Amino acid sequence: MQIDFANLQYQYELYKDEIDTAMQAVLDKANYIMGDEVRELEDNLQNFTGAKHAITCSSGTDALLLAMMALDIEPGDEIITTSFTFIATAETIAFLKAKPVFVDIDEKTYNIDASKIEEKITPKTKAIIPVSLYGQPADMDTIQSIANKHNLKVIVDGAQSFGSTYKDKTDSNLGDISCTSFFPAKPLGCFGDGGAVFTNSDELAAKIKMLRTHGQNKRYHHKYIGMGGRMDTLQCAVVNVKLRHYKKDLALRQEVAAKYTKALQGKDMILPEVEKNRTSAWAQYSVRVKNRDTVQANFKEKGIPAAVHYPMPLHLQECFQYLGYIKGDFPISELISDEIMSLPMNPYVTDEEISYMSEQF
Repeated sequence: MQIDFANLQYQYELYKDEIDTAMQAVLDKANYIMGDEVRELEDNLQNFTGAKHAITCSSGTDALLLAMMALDIEPGDEIITTSFTFIATAETIAFLKAKPVFVDIDEKTYNIDASKIEEKITPKTKAIIPVSLYGQPADMDTIQSIANKHNLKVIVDGAQSFGSTYKDKTDSNLGDISCTSFFPAKPLGCFGDGGAVFTNSDELAAKIKMLRTHGQNKRYHHKYIGMGGRMDTLQCAVVNVKLRHYKKDLALRQEVAAKYTKALQGKDMILPEVEKNRTSAWAQYSVRVKNRDTVQANFKEKGIPAAVHYPMPLHLQECFQYLGYIKGDFPISELISDEIMSLPMNPYVTDEEISYMSEQF
């Protein structure tokens, strides 16, 4: 049996007529930058999430950059975030010459341990960036309470979690600014790079819109130092189509995750858990196994793709050596990085595939 990890080809075939029509409409108009479909997608994203403003951009990484630029993050500022995430979360902080300050994670959700944030706050701290890892939001009530107490901003890195909820609020409607990614393998993906920034602040939204087009407030007049951070019209056309079907696809992801959990109960592993007041977009279905290398080798032989998100926590990455962290500083992050393994996850994983994979453990 050969199993597809993200099954993007199958999804395209499902929506092919709609996607081809939407892309052809862009080609017919040849309006590839800031065309009508960009505004259409932003309106649709606002309606889907309940956020007052949705601003599309060139990637999830650029969404984080735009958020920090909008909040005037400067060299020497400190931003508290998790040590266990994709590098973009902290890379963007460092790119602006601010300092990533890492916090260990909760062993059950793999998200930032909110109880350990406050001890890391200094006079230089300007913001907290929780990550909704694998699709599940972090402990946002506690995080927001700490931010309010210390007058800090909250940027939600929701690159993996579009459509997830925290106490019935969408992940895109949390914090001062929330960011997401439309990278193809994400739960809601385009056919290249793309992302979005969400906020309920009129002031921040206006600034982010200018920042993504080189800080322009009108053509060739630049209010801010900005960037070329637009999402192109073709990619917006693709996401517009997929967004129409997203509630159904999200429900299917929930079903696949539930079937995995049922099939893998009693196996020698730790299964993912979602807190009762949250839902996950299930970007990944990640289990913890003690003998990961052996399991992965067996999977490869049997035609099963598996991935490790992530094999090395950020505090041990070479690029962050200058921060002075050493092995042992964040033991939970280090433990999880040694054991975590993601199984194929998409709305179309079949019962037969789940049964076949479960037999390999």
